[in-house]
Amino acid sequence: MYLIGLTGGIASGKTVVAKRLEERGAVRVDADKLARDVVAPGSAGLGAIAERFGHDVIAADGSLDRAALGAVIFDDAEARLALNAITHPAIRELSSRLFDEAAAADPDAIVVYDVPLLVEALAYPDYHRFDLVVVVNADAETRIRRLVELRGLSREEAVHRLNSQATDSERLAIADVVIDSNGTLEETIEQADALWDDLPHRQRREPSRV
Repeated sequence: MYLIGLTGGIASGKTVVAKRLEERGAVRVDADKLARDVVAPGSAGLGAIAERFGHDVIAADGSLDRAALGAVIFDDAEARLALNAITHPAIRELSSRLFDEAAAADPDAIVVYDVPLLVEALAYPDYHRFDLVVVVNADAETRIRRLVELRGLSREEAVHRLNSQATDSERLAIADVVIDSNGTLEETIEQADALWDDLPHRQRREPSRV
């Protein structure tokens, strides 16, 4: 198995690249989906969140009230760290299981772990070791414009979203490959294709660390 960590800031085009690599044959594991799975109704993760943040963050149907939780942690770095301490270990365990399943099905599988908070997650000493880290990067103004035009956020809301994540420099510092997504959708896809086409050469030069 060859494990790729794929990350990028909000509205960077990361999902476009992840889906393209999946179309080309990669096994995609979506960290956002796993983050929802580990706090599903009845899960240990949801119970821990209720204990830490109170039952006001639990909706009437027993699911996580994401808006209520978001309001609690939005401007509180300590609360975000507490949430991460609950969710990150559970996500890591579930993602490891999926990686193992992919490798068992195909020892030569290329697995793309689509993870927006990779910089933050790498702070954990037992986190995954990747054969390649790919960062999809667009400048802040481009991403703000996309959030306003495509997602209907106000400029203030968009700036807050960007500021709540790792900085561009922090993401670029961990990158083995950078995909520049400031341009058109087609240009971003072309770079994803070029990366995919180059992977066999990378695999021959650099044996898997996983």
